[in-house]
This record gives sequence, C-alpha cells and structure tokens, in this order.
Amino acid sequence: MREPAIESIAHVDRPVEEEHGLPTSLLLGAILAAYGCARILEVTPTSIPRIDLVALDVFSALAFAVVHGARQYRLRGILVFSGICILVGNVSENLGVATGFPFGRYYFAELMGPKLFHVPVLLGLAYIGMAYVSWVLGCAIAGNSFISAKGMRMLAVPLLASLIMVAWDLAQDPVWATVLHGWVWLDGGPWFGVPVSNFLGWYANVFVMYLLFALFLQRNAAVERQLNPAVYRAAILFYTFCATGNVLQMARHPDSAFVRDPTGRLWRVADITLASALVSIFVMGAFAVLAWIRLVKQEKLTTD
Repeated sequence: MREPAIESIAHVDRPVEEEHGLPTSLLLGAILAAYGCARILEVTPTSIPRIDLVALDVFSALAFAVVHGARQYRLRGILVFSGICILVGNVSENLGVATGFPFGRYYFAELMGPKLFHVPVLLGLAYIGMAYVSWVLGCAIAGNSFISAKGMRMLAVPLLASLIMVAWDLAQDPVWATVLHGWVWLDGGPWFGVPVSNFLGWYANVFVMYLLFALFLQRNAAVERQLNPAVYRAAILFYTFCATGNVLQMARHPDSAFVRDPTGRLWRVADITLASALVSIFVMGAFAVLAWIRLVKQEKLTTD
C-alpha cells in the first residue's frame, strides 16, 4: 500500500515536469556554487570585506529561493512567500529590538550594513532564502500538497519547517552574535551568550510565516505545481551546504581565543564553533538525510 503523505509530493502515476527544466537546474547549480564559495570564503583568510561576504551569502540564498520557488509555486507564489517573509520578519525584528519581545533584548551592530529602522536590510532579505529552503525540506519530509490539505494536515509542514529553520539558527546564532558581533544580546544567555527566548521567538516567528503561506496555497490551488520529487533535491543540497559551512568555521579561530558577552561572561570561541558544528551535523544533517530518504522512496514509487 502506498503512503498518502508521500504520494502527495507528486502524482505517482503521472508525474508532471515543467518546461525548461534543464536550464533552471543549471541555474540552480550555479547559485549553489556561488553560495558554496561564500561559505568557504567566510573561513578563508581574505582581504574581501566581511559585508561583501555577507551580501554574497544572503543574495545567493535569495536567488535560490526565487528561482526554485518560481519553478515550484510559479512567480506569483514565490513573490507572495517573499512578501510574507519580509513583512513578518521585519516587523518582528524591529519589535524585538524596540521591546525585547519575542526574542529577548538585543540590538544589531554594523556587520550587516545599512538598516531599515532598527534592522539591517540584508537580514530582512536573509529570511527569504533560508525560510524557503527550510520550507521545501519540510514539504519533502511531510509529503504535503496544500491543494487538498486541511486541518492538522495543513499544519504539518509549517510545524516541521519551523523546526528545520530553528535548527539553522541554533547553529548560527552564537557565532554571528557572540563571536562576530553581528548583533548583541544585552542579557547574554546559556547558549554561548544567546538566550533561550530567542529560539522560542524564532519558532513562533517563522511558524506565522509558514502558516500564512500554507493558507495562501490552500486558497490558490493553481499556484502549486505537482512536480517530480527530484525537484526538491537542490534545496536539500543547499541546506547541506549551509550545515557544511558551519562545520568549516571550526578552522577559522585558534583554540586559545575567548570572547566576552555583555554580561561579562567569557566564552571559548573553539567551544562555540564546535557546538555549531555538532548542531549542524546531528540536527541539520538529520533533517537533510530524512528529506533525502523520503525523496528516494517517492522516486521508487514513481517508477513502479
């Protein structure tokens, strides 16, 4: 018996392929290469300004979301997704800086460049790329199509994709905040200077984004395309590249380096990058492997 949750990824008896698939795949491959270069350059001694590397990182992720999203949800769908991310992300981040809710008390330094109110423009755009990739992994694992999804089944992907997104932040935040000082947590926190409230706020924040997009898909059935499961593979690779980049950070800092958070507590940089690497391998990696396994199983169903 076929599993309905997996079967909903694509029509098993008649998989639908969109036109111009090869050029799109080549473009996605080029974007993946650009993102991989950005992550390697981040840990390589170079004269390139840090803001330029951050921009390459953010814009390559954004380009991936736009190209892949237009393939999966048509241009209208990915524009709606991007609009939701920009609106919800910027509102929540500005609210967070101004009031401490929902993430905790913090402010952004100058690492990420110009700001819109309290929040760097690049950070607002960064929401789109990783939020989209996490969404696709959630779809691959849960196997949901939103054309006919209702009730708890409609909530499955938003709940799961939010976990996948928070896993990324769990690995990244101590490095970007405590080590690189891209943003500063005024009260510190147990996760290498990052408060637990940040991750609770992140989950709630991205869940709202995903729920809004799921409702949009449910009400706009013509937007969502039913494609071969192989379409999802590029997103899994992107998420894996991100996890690998986090592991590479271990090579950048000497074991003797220490950083101090605003509360005065000292943290060993090597411990921070090791924790980031472990989360990337065993949490982010677990999501990537599970998504890949589900796709392999679905591809077998399409060929039976």
